[in-house]
Amino acid sequence: MKISNRLQKLRQGFDEKEIDAILISQPANRYYLSGFDGSAGYLLITPQHTILATDFRYLEQVKAQAPDYELFQITGNIEDWLPRLVAELNLGRLGFETEYVTFAQYRRLTDILNKVPSRLRLVPVDGLVESLRAVKEPEEIELITKAVEISDSAFDYIEGRIHGDMTEKEVAWEIEKFMREKGSQAIPFDIIVASGHNSALPHAKPSQHPIGSGEPVVIDIGARYEGYSSDLSRTICPGSPDATFSKIYDIVLGAQLAAMAMVKEGMSGGQVDHLARTVIEQTGYGKAFGHGLGHGVGLAPHELPRLSPGSSDQLADGMVFTIEPGIYLPGWGGVRIEDVVVMEGGKIRVISKARKA
Repeated sequence: MKISNRLQKLRQGFDEKEIDAILISQPANRYYLSGFDGSAGYLLITPQHTILATDFRYLEQVKAQAPDYELFQITGNIEDWLPRLVAELNLGRLGFETEYVTFAQYRRLTDILNKVPSRLRLVPVDGLVESLRAVKEPEEIELITKAVEISDSAFDYIEGRIHGDMTEKEVAWEIEKFMREKGSQAIPFDIIVASGHNSALPHAKPSQHPIGSGEPVVIDIGARYEGYSSDLSRTICPGSPDATFSKIYDIVLGAQLAAMAMVKEGMSGGQVDHLARTVIEQTGYGKAFGHGLGHGVGLAPHELPRLSPGSSDQLADGMVFTIEPGIYLPGWGGVRIEDVVVMEGGKIRVISKARKA
């Protein structure tokens, strides 16, 4: 990872956000800016300093994973060590991550800093690191591709093994076990296996419901490889699909392919969402597509950019995101088809390879 380049880009945003430094505590952001993947710690980044504060458990790990950071050992409660950390840095405005720091934590930090004899005050910062993470480096795209390959192979594996005696939970476990055996780290989100009426729930949890012949089965899975995630959805129909399945599947696939064919660099997430949504609306199923078209994929399974109605996130080369239209009909079931794509040379390249039609 090119940590120095990332830090340089981060610091270039300090003036716009009107901050002198930033305190990073969100785990994915902490890893992105340091390479440290321990479960506890803070980064304090100023124009001159990069400090990693953590406790005794991770001291040697920091030395190995983030050797260019100044190491600050945490002892006691935050009230004990935070004043010492900022005491000699002469900071006026310290940014904090609004999407990760709770109001209770903010109040606690404010109370601590108000007792410090300095002019330091907290400034809310929204999306500064996340916007950097949205554009992937070539090495990141390679790791995402490895994760995609694992989830692709998991779908290929399970598709030929699903039978009527299996429950949703059994299918989900077979998928997770396969991905772990193929090199996935802990999966980035709970696997969805939803059959029959359950597939009308976009985020259904696997149950003891047995897989029935002729029913739609939505499978939504993700692997994690060296910290980076994949996200794949496929809908299958064991046995003989009915006319409704064939109709709904063709509409969803057509919406996805239309968006893929027309998306280009510079479009907003809302514009891309509209490409697929229009196809579904024209068939009369617009109200049955109730979620956004997609989202960024990287260190988190859901990150920037957002592809949803009203999203102003602008697509650029290097962004990796999903395209996943769906139609959900209560009492019957649902269909979702999701692929991971990357923007390159102003157009998308589809990374996912699992069979879908």
